Amino acid sequence: MTAVALAWRRAPVSLVAGVVILAALAVCALAPGLIAPYDPLAFDYGALLQPPSAPHPFGTDQFGRDILSRTIAAATVDLQIAIFATLGPLVIGAIVGLLVGYYGGLADAVFGRLVDLVVTFPFLVLVIAIVAVLGPGLSNMYIAIGVVGWVFYARLMRAEVMVLRGQDYVSAAKVLGYPERRILLRHILPNAARPILVYWMTDMALAILLGSSLGYLGLGAQPPTAEWGVLIADGKNFFSQAWWITVFPGAAIVLCGMGFSLFGDGLADLMDVRR
Repeated sequence: MTAVALAWRRAPVSLVAGVVILAALAVCALAPGLIAPYDPLAFDYGALLQPPSAPHPFGTDQFGRDILSRTIAAATVDLQIAIFATLGPLVIGAIVGLLVGYYGGLADAVFGRLVDLVVTFPFLVLVIAIVAVLGPGLSNMYIAIGVVGWVFYARLMRAEVMVLRGQDYVSAAKVLGYPERRILLRHILPNAARPILVYWMTDMALAILLGSSLGYLGLGAQPPTAEWGVLIADGKNFFSQAWWITVFPGAAIVLCGMGFSLFGDGLADLMDVRR
């Protein structure tokens, strides 16, 4: 048995389940044209509001577009939202939290007031307000999430660093005369990364929910782009007669969120055991 197979068998069940779900969604996102049975943007006026059937397993919408194909194509946009909406806040928040937590002082006091200001308002309200000012679209949505979201990563990193900076191995590194850059990057950052990485996985799931919510409100991805929130918005006026337009994209959101949550929980268990 190879080392990879052995590690896979010893991995937490939640990690394995999360990897399987996310791998399936990644395949849909990377090659939607090879999996989707129809063109997600093609109209078919001879198949308007068709219920789930053999030709259309997820049914069709008010324009005759295949819901299965549009749900698969939407995985590309929503996984992009999960990555691009969280990667910037992750990097910025980790750097700020690392520096503020290690040095403290005036920077820590200013950061504390900034956190108090941001958490005073609901996260979704702030994002909607910024997107409303900048205008609808994915790029402006990424900017809005980045402006607000980095604070939560920084607060988490700061708390970890403040605990780690008093550890014996950090004190020993200072006594040995190591430069502060080495202490931060090689001694503190690797040990402080576990909670922020786990939070990142959870935040990806929340980013998809947020992106879908903004798409539903018309502030995220714009029609005719296939995005799960847009698909749900398309079906809201037809729910009584064509429930499948809304239900299947909603199920995709739940499945994707479950994949990220399981992966994050499994990653936390795995890193905790290795520690």
